[in-house]
Amino acid sequence: MKEYTLDKIATLFSDALVDVLTTATGLGFSIVSEESTIELDDLVSFLSLYGDNNGMLFISANEAVSRKLCASMTGGKDDEVSPDEIDDALCELANMTAGNAKLRFNAAGTLYTLSPLFILRGKDMSIQSKKRVSIVTRHLMCDNMSIKLKVVFY
Repeated sequence: MKEYTLDKIATLFSDALVDVLTTATGLGFSIVSEESTIELDDLVSFLSLYGDNNGMLFISANEAVSRKLCASMTGGKDDEVSPDEIDDALCELANMTAGNAKLRFNAAGTLYTLSPLFILRGKDMSIQSKKRVSIVTRHLMCDNMSIKLKVVFY
């Protein structure tokens, strides 16, 4: 099993998310910051990772960006996608990102199993842990669209 630094973990996941966004939406997202803390947006898709290290992957975006991503993924128009379709699209982005990162880890001998996907909708959400955890975050942008990635390992 290969040992990973937090920076390498963040790079694997953020590269996976950029690849997935490019493939699924055709939009050119790039990393604009590597902040230590990032406030989550109104919609958060997340799943757990189980394996050599346990963790969670969170991807968040506001309603308008999520709507644009969904429309780009389905070939529809922004104003024609339903809230359920938006939730499904954001969950699918998390699933594809985790799967993409999982392949990158597996190639280096680090194995993971993925949990089912979840979606949170709300305002002013924060994710906190009573247990000591390692957190890596990345902020991605394309034009005026913002997506936030948070990976937590424990």
